[in-house]
Amino acid sequence: YDLLFGPDRCPVEQPGTITGTPGDWWTVFALVPAVFEHACQGILLYRSPERLLDPVLRELAQTRTGWTRQSRFVFSQHCKSCRTVGISEEKIAAIPNWSATDLFSPVERAVLAYTDALTLENGRVSDGVFEALHQYLSDEEILELTYITALYEAHAIMSKALRVEFDADPDPIAEIASPGEYQGFLVGPNDTPPE
Repeated sequence: YDLLFGPDRCPVEQPGTITGTPGDWWTVFALVPAVFEHACQGILLYRSPERLLDPVLRELAQTRTGWTRQSRFVFSQHCKSCRTVGISEEKIAAIPNWSATDLFSPVERAVLAYTDALTLENGRVSDGVFEALHQYLSDEEILELTYITALYEAHAIMSKALRVEFDADPDPIAEIASPGEYQGFLVGPNDTPPE
């Protein structure tokens, strides 16, 4: 708490973190101390210097996961983390449409394709995608990438479900009201106009 909120500050009474987020992820997760500790251990695990996976590849995967799972919080925080590991602004801006650009190296493209298979295909990774990844990463690095990506997919889902941080918005898909008394088109032979 002190690292994010500063010493002697109650994050409920004075919300906001040094990273610019509201900070309610931390206070919500702290409702169940064991869950909070488990979540923090996951963060410590992936940031450990013992990890074999290149931090650049990790951050590309985490940022792409935020995008594919539509979590503004995960995406935004990991765009910032991309900068700390030296990823250019041009590449960060291209993560949402990575497959349509030549900015990414072959290993980065393999990581992004694998991330898409994990997050968009619910883990169904084709042999071709896996083989492309395995050209560059060891089995251990692939396990780390898989675990960290799945961990952040879970964070993205939880942030949206609990409506914390930058995911506190209501669902963006909603009906837009018609002007006047318009109710809809009559399109079929069995449609009858309202009386």
